[in-house]
Amino acid sequence: MRVHTRLASVATALVLSITGVTAVMTPTPAQAATNDPVIIVAGTFAGQGVASVYYAPLAARLRADGRQAFIFGLPLSGLGDARDAAAKLNTFADSVRAQTGAGRVDLVAHSQGAMISRYYVKYLGGVNEVDSLVSLGGVMYGTSLANLAKLLGVGNCLGIVGCQQMSIGSSFLNDLNAGDDTIGNVSYTNIVTSWDEVIIPYTNGYLKNDGNNVNTNVRGQCWGRAVGHISIALDGAVYSGIQDALAKRSISYNCWAV
Repeated sequence: MRVHTRLASVATALVLSITGVTAVMTPTPAQAATNDPVIIVAGTFAGQGVASVYYAPLAARLRADGRQAFIFGLPLSGLGDARDAAAKLNTFADSVRAQTGAGRVDLVAHSQGAMISRYYVKYLGGVNEVDSLVSLGGVMYGTSLANLAKLLGVGNCLGIVGCQQMSIGSSFLNDLNAGDDTIGNVSYTNIVTSWDEVIIPYTNGYLKNDGNNVNTNVRGQCWGRAVGHISIALDGAVYSGIQDALAKRSISYNCWAV
């Protein structure tokens, strides 16, 4: 019955998104008292319009579990400076906390969204405002795909700042990764897939272990699951891992989840 309810919620969210109704921005005080509100932080090329549609199924799953879900699309679709995007995420998180009355939020961040979320936590006060940060194929230590783009763009990614910052060894990532990867009491979970075609190598989606960090490959448990970089945010088995992460349980994927 729970699976049927979840599927119905996903379908409803998609219909509402297509018709222009924002289903994920309707929290209630009762829900706020139960769980931290969750902000889904989009990945590269997902501005607010695209993000509101693409991440609607993930938001619907969260809502079916009694959580408030909000979607943060990246300014300039993630092509601008990640520092500016992190500042806007900070403002967005403050508005969510004010609207719901919650002291902290949880972040579920996809791809570049994870890098931006970490900057918000480390440098913009998020360490006191975020309870859990769950990354899905996150750009933690860069991707050689961005390095290739830098090479083809004559060393500058054709001037796209976001691309430059996501390259392995960039000054932005060197600064972000200096010192403790997982600061404060924020609970970090990094879900990756060994079939990731964007984060290369896929292990660059991991963070260093220091007691409040979990690195997990969905295909390590669900070896027959075809999960790539794009689909990781929509996959049912991955969502079962997100559920565990938000509940601060050991990650045990339901490899048969739809």
